[in-house]
Amino acid sequence: MKFVKAIVIGAVLTAGAAFAEGDRTDPNAIARSDLMKIVGKNTGILGGMAKGEAAYDAAAAEGAKAALIEAAAKIEETFKDQGGADPASEAKPEIWANWEDFLTKAKAMGDAAGAMDVASAETIGAGMGALGGACKDCHTTYRVMKQ
Repeated sequence: MKFVKAIVIGAVLTAGAAFAEGDRTDPNAIARSDLMKIVGKNTGILGGMAKGEAAYDAAAAEGAKAALIEAAAKIEETFKDQGGADPASEAKPEIWANWEDFLTKAKAMGDAAGAMDVASAETIGAGMGALGGACKDCHTTYRVMKQ
């Protein structure tokens, strides 16, 4: 009987996890996720160059920097409406309870991207600490971290 109970509990937990990992349904959550994917993609491009995992490409570096600056400028508009409950959203409700702090953290990301010197892999590497720190600061407070 304990075995059956364990199987049932495991199935319920697995189903709950699968549901939580499902597709976003709220348009606000979708827009937020899409914007953060742009940030992640372009941070990855710069990080890859800084680590030597990708060859330095001046045009790609400038493009990634510009995309980060543009994305940072869109954070306020994209996050302004919390929207409905969405089980796949990674945005904590604290964003809207602490709106000004959230915007300050978002601005720090844009400032770090804007200040980044992308003239070489080495200078990108020097700027990645500030960019990564700004991202981490916001995510620690306002993002539900995946298990």
